[in-house]
Amino acid sequence: MRSPRTPKTIKSQKMMTISDRFEEIIKRRDEAAIRSGRKPEDVKLVAVTKTHTADEINQAIDAGATDIGENRVQELLEKYESVKPVNWHLIGHLQTNKVKNVIGKVVMIHSVDSLKLAREIDKRSEAAGITTDILIEINSAMEETKSGIDAKDLKELTEQIVSECGHVRIRGLMCIPPIAAEPEDSRPYFKEAAELFEEMKSWDYPSDRFTPDELSMGMSGDFEVAIEEGATIIRVGSSIFGPRNYR
Repeated sequence: MRSPRTPKTIKSQKMMTISDRFEEIIKRRDEAAIRSGRKPEDVKLVAVTKTHTADEINQAIDAGATDIGENRVQELLEKYESVKPVNWHLIGHLQTNKVKNVIGKVVMIHSVDSLKLAREIDKRSEAAGITTDILIEINSAMEETKSGIDAKDLKELTEQIVSECGHVRIRGLMCIPPIAAEPEDSRPYFKEAAELFEEMKSWDYPSDRFTPDELSMGMSGDFEVAIEEGATIIRVGSSIFGPRNYR
């Protein structure tokens, strides 16, 4: 476990640029991947930009960011035209009436938690003549304030989406553990999600609708633990961009 940061270290972190912080996260990602016996390039870093500006996002892209994650559809739309070419991910809760606004703009929707939402994504994707990649979101601790399904319902929802949605492809799972005081506190939830993911890989469905190869888990406070437990996508925001600028 890493030693606590000293006040001097915290001060230096505040003085770092977005580029500096991005490079530091890449280094930590690489070290965690190697530590877990994997290649660094097998873990994708999605830079989460909630409340941050297009200029800040472009600074991260200049530093090497290839994938950007937004929580809210409206924010994504406000920034979309001002941001340099990049892969967009919708990682927050998605309402069915806003699906039409992101189809064709995002490479993946991480937060699918119902057949109703999958059907709407399918409908809009068919109209656009594309297939949209999705992840099914697991509510690891079944917290009432968070979206996501109970793990026991994963197989049923997967079967429903595969059988009914011809323009949606399930790529794997996303999970968000409860807020934790220490990174290690998240490990049991990551381990459970990884076990579900491994089970998911054994299911036999048509590959054009089901290719489980992505496990999205881990944020600024615990992404190294998530990598150690098998994450293929980590979602890091404040450690790159600094505190969120709520307006």
